[in-house]
Amino acid sequence: MHNEDTIAALSTPYGTGGIGVIRISGEKAFGTAAKIFKTSKAMEEIQSHTVTYGKIVDEESKDIVDEVLLLKMCKPNTFTREDVIEIHCHGGIVVINRVLELIFKNGVRPAEPGEFTKRAFLNGRIDLSQAEAIIDLINSKTVESSKAAVSHLEGRLSSRLKSIRETLVGLLAHIEVTVDYPEHDIEEITGEKVLENLINIKDELHTLAGTFERGKILREGLNIVIAGKPNVGKSSLLNQLSGSIKAIVTDIPGTTRDIIEEYVNIKGIPAKITDTAGIRSTQDIVEKIGVNKAYEAVEHADLTIVVLSAETGIEEEDIKILSLIKNKKALILINKTDLVDNNQIIEIKKQLEEYDTVLNASVINARGIEELETTIAELFIKGRISGNDEVLLTNSRHKYLVDRAIEDIQQALNSFNTGMPLDMVTIDIKSCADNIGQITGESIDEAVMHDIFSRFCIGK
Repeated sequence: MHNEDTIAALSTPYGTGGIGVIRISGEKAFGTAAKIFKTSKAMEEIQSHTVTYGKIVDEESKDIVDEVLLLKMCKPNTFTREDVIEIHCHGGIVVINRVLELIFKNGVRPAEPGEFTKRAFLNGRIDLSQAEAIIDLINSKTVESSKAAVSHLEGRLSSRLKSIRETLVGLLAHIEVTVDYPEHDIEEITGEKVLENLINIKDELHTLAGTFERGKILREGLNIVIAGKPNVGKSSLLNQLSGSIKAIVTDIPGTTRDIIEEYVNIKGIPAKITDTAGIRSTQDIVEKIGVNKAYEAVEHADLTIVVLSAETGIEEEDIKILSLIKNKKALILINKTDLVDNNQIIEIKKQLEEYDTVLNASVINARGIEELETTIAELFIKGRISGNDEVLLTNSRHKYLVDRAIEDIQQALNSFNTGMPLDMVTIDIKSCADNIGQITGESIDEAVMHDIFSRFCIGK
């Protein structure tokens, strides 16, 4: 990728719509726009960050392609810190393609996926963690996940990590002075300062790493599996949680034979709900395949909701299903409580005393659904994301690098406590600073950077 190139792409979704926005960025942006955009003013007369009405004209055929609004933005006050033109044309596929063809004829090349954001990073407009937050914001499925992405985009994570990295660089400078001027008292004072700072940094990184479970859930969502024997109300529960009829519900056991998935919002948490085939012994080949898929789904679930029937009580099939969730995150929902008296429910709960979370419900009447959703949220997120100053780690790449930084700090502390010379301790301190720098992009491998921006859509 060459930053001296001028690039262009459609920044709105491709297809038929009211408006299509084409973005051009680079040295030739204004010159290219001047060749195809016709209005009463010359391009150099149009003020930066103003909108101008005009027409896109094919110079060769003199055909008017479209009536458009053009937004001119002079560097460095742009997203890419380059000269930028945005053409707001009508959103028809033919119109958009004709405008792009005219742009490309004038020495502008098509942008690669994420190239506008990559240029913003390379030109110092944003750091790498902020760039990743942009795609998280675009892909966010709930208000809470968008809040976490905006927090990163505003630089809260970057600020915290840069502060830690600056402390590490400062320690390296102190150690270097001590090595160059090895008076005993200076080394002792520097050693105490290094130890204190390393302990504080380790605690701060541990606190940050501890937010990852909640952050990852907000970013990627929960994988929730509904399991149980046939005809206990699993499909009815899926329909209630999704707010629509997604699964066929009948009184015939074994109606659901395959995996049914639906994406929902549970108290601000994005979740994929999977309804499975009723787990039971069967000779039916198709149903048996569905049962095996159910076992596999439970194995990989973030949370399993085991649905029991208050009407039948706990049977042998239920006991087998309950054995699947030992040592896993799960909750038990006693359904059909409207069909029995309270004594029968109490008796069932006595048999479930070893399980932490047991709820009552009458799914068909929507009773217990609100409590179920609240319980799911509380199991994974203690307190909702709000306007506080908490920084959540949401990205698996960031978590991996923070873990490595913690290992480096621990190794530095071990070296210090065993009496190793201070200049030997710097090896692990430098490694820690490097790992933190890879999160914000202060030290980043080209292959890693390419992988990150390749995940973006073209035009962003």
